Amino acid sequence: MTRVRVTAPHSAPRPAGESREAAEESDVGQVFVRSLIRSQLRLALVVAVGFMLILCAFPLLLAAVPGLAETRIAGIPFDWLLLGAGIYPVIGLSAWLYIRTAARNEARYRDLAGDR
Repeated sequence: MTRVRVTAPHSAPRPAGESREAAEESDVGQVFVRSLIRSQLRLALVVAVGFMLILCAFPLLLAAVPGLAETRIAGIPFDWLLLGAGIYPVIGLSAWLYIRTAARNEARYRDLAGDR
């Protein structure tokens, strides 16, 4: 028994999901998918490590600058303000960069998968 692959003519428009499925079935498509997964994993690791470095820099800053930990602003210790209010912009920026770059990676994958 031989295996026969039936395909639609190239002139017919394809549904949106079909190009992705066809790309994932071929050897080249599998390479594209593995490349996308690796790039998304690399991005996640870079953002996580960068975030952790910035988070670890806060206590180092407090230890490096004498008297900074005892400083109070409006009765609130500076280290609490730094960790409480200073970390949220870092979280937001990290999330924004991750989402923007992940969308760009996926758009590149779609462009590569759709060109074939």
